[in-house]
Amino acid sequence: MLRILLAIAMLATAAAQAADHLVSVDTRPGVRVAYWWMERPDARATIVLLPGGEGGIGMKGGTPHSDNFLVRSRDYFADAGYNVAVVGKPSDKSDLDAYFRSTDEHVADLRAVVDKLGKFGKPVWLVGTSLGTISAAAAAAAEPPLPIAGVVLTSSVTGTNRYTRFSVPMLDLSKVRVPVLVMHHKEDACEVCEPSQAHRIVEALVNAPVKKLLLVSGGSMFPTGPACQALHHHGYIGMEKEAAADVTAWIADPRP
Repeated sequence: MLRILLAIAMLATAAAQAADHLVSVDTRPGVRVAYWWMERPDARATIVLLPGGEGGIGMKGGTPHSDNFLVRSRDYFADAGYNVAVVGKPSDKSDLDAYFRSTDEHVADLRAVVDKLGKFGKPVWLVGTSLGTISAAAAAAAEPPLPIAGVVLTSSVTGTNRYTRFSVPMLDLSKVRVPVLVMHHKEDACEVCEPSQAHRIVEALVNAPVKKLLLVSGGSMFPTGPACQALHHHGYIGMEKEAAADVTAWIADPRP
């Protein structure tokens, strides 16, 4: 009996993954944005994942292959009982730099995606990581407000340098009026994503009905690559499942 149940579970998972597919939506005039869509039966909400870096999702062989924390962890979010949309770059941009992520044009792109996903009748949450936190926070602070239930910022951009010229604290976070979780790895060594500065974001969220700073630890003892890249503590390497669980648990029950 156990083998039969396991086989049924495996078939159900395979069927769900086979149904995952790329969706493209018109956003601004002449511009389209694609996202990897993972619809799940009886999902409690829809989670929109906003990767960092250049913003791509690394499509290869018909599926996303980016090393980005959110892209490589997408199944954990879906397995927790959520629809998942992994958003890629707009058709007019090869690189989603820090400044563009703060602009009205980028917010318009995300608004179009959120509007389309809202038609499924589930609450929509934005989850950004690294540079994707600028995208998520800018969308949450937009006027008129996007129809979102809340925001999660992981490995937030807290400062600037000659390559990263915009940060989350530079946004008018007083305009954010939805619950916000700010999650950061204690050992994140990225110079523009300092865990010691994450509190500045939380303190600026003066009108968020619920807000929380969550500092986590753990993962691989031997992270690889540059400190600001996906396979270091900045990208929750070796603790992807735990990090995704922290996010989905808070979305299910947002508390300070």
